[in-house]
Parts: sequence; structure tokens; C-alpha cells
Amino acid sequence: MLGWTVYIVEGERGALYTGITTSVARRWAEHSGLRGRGARFFRTQSPRDLVYVEVAADRGGALRREAEIKRFARTRKLALIAAQRALAP
Repeated sequence: MLGWTVYIVEGERGALYTGITTSVARRWAEHSGLRGRGARFFRTQSPRDLVYVEVAADRGGALRREAEIKRFARTRKLALIAAQRALAP
């Protein structure tokens, strides 16, 4: 059984993209144009950095959390990213 992850990628112009996946590495390669098709968002700017990763219990949980984060204002997304970085060793 595959685990689901919610992630945020910062684009080269600073925009934030939120998505879900079962493989962050595979999805990064797709967004970067190295493999397969990435999100339409990355047709106008390249991804710069993976800035946030959150593990979800299941696909439904990941979809709900993704929708919740997408409704956040940019400042709240940045606070979420900063909070996770503060917890990192």
C-alpha cells in the first residue's frame, strides 16, 4: 500500500504550488520536466525548491489537507513552511 504526501513547491518566481503524491521524488522529476508531465502551473515557471512535506494517513486525508492548504493566504502558507523548518534538525 502506498503512502500519500501533501507537498508545497516554490516556483522560480516565488509562487507556491500545493499538491499530493505517493512519491515526492517522482513528482519532482515530472514537475521539472525530467520525466512525464508535471502540473500546468510549471509550464510558465520552473520549480525551484521543495519547501514543505506532510505525510497523510490516506488519499482522502491528503486531498482534504491539500484543499485546506490551497485555501490559505500566502502569509499563512509561509508560516506553515517556517514552522516545519523550525522543527527540522
